Amino acid sequence: MTILSQHHYHPLRSSHHAGLDHQRRCPMNVHCSTTTTTIKPKTKPKPEQLVIEQTRLVTPPPSVTTTTCVTLNYLSLQSTWSHRAWVASGCTTLAVSLVKCVTAAAESHMWFEPILAGLVGYVLADLGSGLYHWGIDNYGSASTPVFGSQIEGFQGHHKWPWTITRRQFANNIHALARGITFTVLPIDLICNGPILHGFVAVCSGCIMFSQQFHAWAHGTKSRLPPLVLALQDAGVLVSRSQHAAHHRQPYNNNYCIVSGVWNEFLDELKVFEALEMIVFFKLGVRPRSWSEPNSEWTEENESPSQITLH
Repeated sequence: MTILSQHHYHPLRSSHHAGLDHQRRCPMNVHCSTTTTTIKPKTKPKPEQLVIEQTRLVTPPPSVTTTTCVTLNYLSLQSTWSHRAWVASGCTTLAVSLVKCVTAAAESHMWFEPILAGLVGYVLADLGSGLYHWGIDNYGSASTPVFGSQIEGFQGHHKWPWTITRRQFANNIHALARGITFTVLPIDLICNGPILHGFVAVCSGCIMFSQQFHAWAHGTKSRLPPLVLALQDAGVLVSRSQHAAHHRQPYNNNYCIVSGVWNEFLDELKVFEALEMIVFFKLGVRPRSWSEPNSEWTEENESPSQITLH
């Protein structure tokens, strides 16, 4: 009772001690408040957001869903410095061959034969593009040596053909430019004949740029340059309507993609069907064109549930 009375007689002292006791009991409360207001931990972005930003490379047509867009963006459509270097190398190699042809023709006053050789090269390039296109469309896989990446690319092209119109130029032709460099460069170093170089320059040039002719065949008329439209209408380059037949059932025709001049001849004589039968009976390998129309490499651009993700 005496202790209680002392508290009543000294109110200021009691309140002072009470304040000190309160400060001793709650020093961390003040410190925590200060820490909370001055130190802000960095928030890590969600992984999903990073993936979406990094893979947003192309804009699909309205009919293609967001799920399809994210899947397709794993295929890089952008040109790299390596792609550009190979294209520059291929173009330089072709230019050397063409200059040698013109120089030798001028010295020998022989123009008709080199020009004729160039025309032959142009026609054979179309045939070669068809044979090559048929081969990688129907045989092999992504694991095939040397040609695996191109086979995989063409299978993706059959599934989403509109992506080729968004692929940058050097990205589109760099693989062919690399092959042309290794093939034509030795000829440039060894040979000087105008006829040979007339054939080589035109044939290899058409082969190297065939993928760009292919891309133009998928382009809309309003977006193509007038010169390209004129060449397509004249039959110099493969036309849009002719190549469109290649992406319709039964998916086994119109393989040539330079001028398309061979397509009607090869399809009417069923040359590729005969080659497929030979391969099947000799090696037991079925071409992909024998598959059902709903096989994994046919065109799809509908809802996510109808799309097989790779």
